[in-house]
Amino acid sequence: MTDHTAPTSSSSPGPGAAPRPATAHVGTALSGTARVPGDKSISHRALMLGALAVGTTRAEGLLEGEDVLATAAALRRMGVGITRDDNGVWLIEGVGVGGLHAPDDVLDLGNSGTAARLLCGLLAGHDFTAILTGDDSLRARPMGRVVAPLTEMGVQTASRDGGRMPLSITGTTDLLPIEYVLPVPSAQVKSAVLLAGLHAPGRTSVVEALATRDHTERMLAHMGAELEITDTVDGRRITITGQPELTPVEIQVPADPSSAAFPAVAAAIVPGSDIYLPAVGMNPARIGLFDTLVEMGADISRDNPRDAGGEPVADLHIRAGSLTGVIVPASRAPSMIDEYPVLAAAAACAAGTTVFEGVGELRVKESDRLAAVEAGLAACGVAVWTEEDRMVIQGCGGPPPGGGDIAANLDHRIAMSFMVLGLAAENPVTIDDVRTVETSFPGFIETMCGLGADISSDQTNDHTDGAP
Repeated sequence: MTDHTAPTSSSSPGPGAAPRPATAHVGTALSGTARVPGDKSISHRALMLGALAVGTTRAEGLLEGEDVLATAAALRRMGVGITRDDNGVWLIEGVGVGGLHAPDDVLDLGNSGTAARLLCGLLAGHDFTAILTGDDSLRARPMGRVVAPLTEMGVQTASRDGGRMPLSITGTTDLLPIEYVLPVPSAQVKSAVLLAGLHAPGRTSVVEALATRDHTERMLAHMGAELEITDTVDGRRITITGQPELTPVEIQVPADPSSAAFPAVAAAIVPGSDIYLPAVGMNPARIGLFDTLVEMGADISRDNPRDAGGEPVADLHIRAGSLTGVIVPASRAPSMIDEYPVLAAAAACAAGTTVFEGVGELRVKESDRLAAVEAGLAACGVAVWTEEDRMVIQGCGGPPPGGGDIAANLDHRIAMSFMVLGLAAENPVTIDDVRTVETSFPGFIETMCGLGADISSDQTNDHTDGAP
């Protein structure tokens, strides 16, 4: 197989730049090997926890998309030394728990909800005021869920109506340890409380009825924090003992399963495809998409399973095949909440009906993803409807009509999902603006075209016809 590797860094147009549309065309089968970018969730946490360690943390394979770079920039403003060497290894000079300095300006976190919510937890234990903001999409997203428990711990905040950014947060060195029961499953809120608990004396606990991604717990334990995880009648309780000294470590960031989802689904629905995705993170709390694709009949094998820095990884081999609609239970949502848009592309090509249950959380992501998926599928001739927190997709049993013009709403996952759908549709699918794709998957179009996809955009000027 030919090896096509995504670029490790890029820059997208600034806020005033013109939109960059892209069109995906049905073409040849996908083949070859693609190394997708490093895991975004783990990359954010490597920078933040490395900042709180005493000494130098080395992170290799860090995602160098705009979301993670925004986290690095924010930490630098608060006195953390962060550099990248010529071999692509990131060095984080930790300042210790409670050692951040007051930033000299507003912290602009771009499009990253993860950066915004986790930084709130980091800032909670510092007695200075910081102001967080972001792009239009991030400023429209509610922050109340993360503010509520931090307020219980003694943090003071001020925000726009609806708990929206810009958000002013004033921490304290006298944080109160709490036990917080998550009202809805959220790894970001759980992580914010645990990060705040690092700074509080005593024991801080979070209880989750449904298990969410546990990258924060794994990395905290890897760096020497005292964690206790127990199963209770109310769910999984994670307890952290505050005010430790974190030990710097070497972190090997696996390929992001949320990014791997796009080429994986494309290979599953484009006839004749056969691709290989090495070193993909297989954290049990992140692989609901792959489990669901297998249930639908996808041909996916997990080769060479192994451990990398406390995280399970494997090499994925995906071949095209016939898919059948399934019911995706609400209990699976926490393990694949970001992957529903691209799973919708698979469902559109499947035989029969696919039902997504318990997906109301999609209404408050980078965009209202339920509305965006419904509108996009309908524009491509696919029967789809939503009922409160569930979505029903009537598959076409093969290539959907396509031909739709898709409004991505500055949402990178909507943009990539409909480019994937366009590769299997009878007619081209056009996305109005794909600039935000760089936030999580730098070089996405180039990577897909290297596998044989036919995607044209302003940047490529004309059809790539499978050229890398």
